[in-house]
Amino acid sequence: MRFTLKKFGKQGEKTGWTYIEFSEVFIQSLNPGIRKTFRVKGKIDAYEFNGLNLLPMGSGIFIMPINQTVRRRIKKKESDTVEIEINLDLTSFELDKDFIEYLETEKIAFKFFNTLTRSHQNYFSKWISSAKSPITKANRISETIIALSKKQNYSEMIRSKKQAN
Repeated sequence: MRFTLKKFGKQGEKTGWTYIEFSEVFIQSLNPGIRKTFRVKGKIDAYEFNGLNLLPMGSGIFIMPINQTVRRRIKKKESDTVEIEINLDLTSFELDKDFIEYLETEKIAFKFFNTLTRSHQNYFSKWISSAKSPITKANRISETIIALSKKQNYSEMIRSKKQAN
């Protein structure tokens, strides 16, 4: 199926996002009855992906944000057309092992972490796992443990980091 890449103008937290929009009919054929975020796998042009989220926008419409890494791989920008193959991704996300190992030694942070929804736990873990060096990863684990000890969720941690800089 062919889709056109779109880009949000001023749209709150989604300002500037590049995305693919999916109709209610398409979404219901892919995942009947769904109204909330779910994960997909497949291909955009020749680029294979998994674990990408489709986000509900209301009225049955969903979007797939296309980050800079994917855009570079497919060499496409806003208003370009892409070929999509898409399926449900039913594999579960594994939390970063180094992070969990350290987190389990910090009782207050661990207790708060376990009160968070799985998707919010994943935000922390994905941020840690995306570090390009062991030093950056260690720093992110440390920052996350401190934030969780202060009972901060992921967005609160990121906001407080920006305010500190």
